Amino acid sequence: MLLASLSLLRQPLTFVATKWQTLIRIAGNPYRPELHYMRGPGPKWHAKYHASRLDRRL
Repeated sequence: MLLASLSLLRQPLTFVATKWQTLIRIAGNPYRPELHYMRGPGPKWHAKYHASRLDRRL
């Protein structure tokens, strides 16, 4: 009786344990790309706006 009830609980408990492990793995990941995405204007921006600033001085 006890063995049968444990085998019935095994599949739902395995599912919950798998989901819990996935959640912990995702939450514990230290890499956050939004912190590294934009670090300021790039070379195309500098070329465009630096040239327009030089034209204004003339």
